[in-house]
Amino acid sequence: MIHPDPQKTRDFEQRARAVSLLLLDVDGVLTDGNLYFTETGDELKAFCTLDGLGIKLLRRSDIEVGIISGRNTELVARRARSLGLDLVIQGREDKWAALSEWRERNPVPLEQIAFMGDDWPDLTIMTRVGLALTVANAHPAVVERSHWQSELRGGQGAVRAACDALLKARGDYERLLADYLAPDERTA
Repeated sequence: MIHPDPQKTRDFEQRARAVSLLLLDVDGVLTDGNLYFTETGDELKAFCTLDGLGIKLLRRSDIEVGIISGRNTELVARRARSLGLDLVIQGREDKWAALSEWRERNPVPLEQIAFMGDDWPDLTIMTRVGLALTVANAHPAVVERSHWQSELRGGQGAVRAACDALLKARGDYERLLADYLAPDERTA
């Protein structure tokens, strides 16, 4: 959802055009935020396939995508591998420190980084990078400090909505969509 205020829309679009890296929180962003455990203690997570394609489309548009999560699970590592993500930082509650350490080896300017989060621990990054994104069911303090908020909840296509918004702001959406259309629809 792009803000109805024209000034906020222009601000979002300007910030979005500068993005070369999208970082994502996991619980509450790539998942619904609930923690599911079996009787034997195994953890379960559900990931939205719409989000997965959105991530792949961003990568085709030369926007790298990564994950920074306070929790550490093999499920997240497996999902990241399936999406071809190399930047995966898990088990770091201080997400800003984790990003700062990564940036020492990979000097991406902060204004070229977007971060999508949903709760207070994410604000350490969101308030410092060029573009702060959030989900429909984010904590109010996060919503207040975001440049863009999805109409969808975490784990239910919110990341895809953010990917689409980034692609549209960069002018890449229609070009990528054309790859999936019948030849006669591409020129319409």
